[in-house]
Amino acid sequence: MHKNTKAHLLFDYMKTHGDEQYEEEVTQLEHALQAAYLAKKAGKSPELITAALFHDIGHILADDPEEANNPTLKNDLHEDIAADYFRGLFPAAVLDPIRLHVEAKRYLCTVKAGYYEKLSVASQKSYHLQGGKMTDKEIAVFEGHEHYKDAVLLRAWDDLAKDLTKEVPAIETYEEEVVAALIK
Repeated sequence: MHKNTKAHLLFDYMKTHGDEQYEEEVTQLEHALQAAYLAKKAGKSPELITAALFHDIGHILADDPEEANNPTLKNDLHEDIAADYFRGLFPAAVLDPIRLHVEAKRYLCTVKAGYYEKLSVASQKSYHLQGGKMTDKEIAVFEGHEHYKDAVLLRAWDDLAKDLTKEVPAIETYEEEVVAALIK
């Protein structure tokens, strides 16, 4: 299957299933588009823009009856669901920031004074479900990941991408970046 076809299948999935809200006021699709817009505006790589676009697709997959093999817990592990779903399609430069963006929230709340207070109510709630404040050992492990800095950037965009009034380009705008990021 051609890379452009794969990209359009992913876009179609997001457009079909991304109209759900997940404890935020924006829809999953609006959130994804805002995060990708922030990554592109910052001049980041196709891989990081792609990670921003699809970082929360695990929420949709976890709720999708067609993906019944994925575990759904109170902490739905959406970051792992998404990274596992994309394994073989995208390189580590996409998968790792997606997989680490929840840990990045814990990291930022631990090392950056006042970060927790800036989170949305839903994000504060999930922060506690996801483990809360990191230990020194957890910080060291997190900082040992090759793509941890990209995960921190993704997390910051994730937390900013919840604006009901923000108008951003359509998902197809990111075709070039997604195609460039695809492995095959």
